[in-house]
Amino acid sequence: MFEVETRTVAGRPAAVGSAGPYTLVVDRPADGGGDGIGFNGGQLLYLAVAGCVSNDIYREAAGMGVRVEGVRVRVTGDFGGDPPVSGPISYEVEIEGDDPNRLRELVDRVDRIAEIPNSLRGATEVRLGEVRVSER
Repeated sequence: MFEVETRTVAGRPAAVGSAGPYTLVVDRPADGGGDGIGFNGGQLLYLAVAGCVSNDIYREAAGMGVRVEGVRVRVTGDFGGDPPVSGPISYEVEIEGDDPNRLRELVDRVDRIAEIPNSLRGATEVRLGEVRVSER
């Protein structure tokens, strides 16, 4: 099971996101009322796609006996509507290694099995759980 959380920093819009010992900064752009010092939600969504594909390439390469020297995953998309939702998400992979045919096979395999892209493709349910409100 995965669990992540965000906590605002000193009453500002910026928050520290954490997953176990790992952290990053979550924020809104300065022109949108934030401090402009971290990733916004849309960037994190697209980064999740890129990170998943990159990680899965290395995991699957090891299982397939394919040598990978380097990987770059570039994800693009946009949000629109009211409320805004992501439109189609597209990603590109640049991969370096010894055997171009096996590298192509590897990327095709990862496209079929990568958890985050498949979760989005399958329209994973997201629901609000408990809400706790505190007075100061």
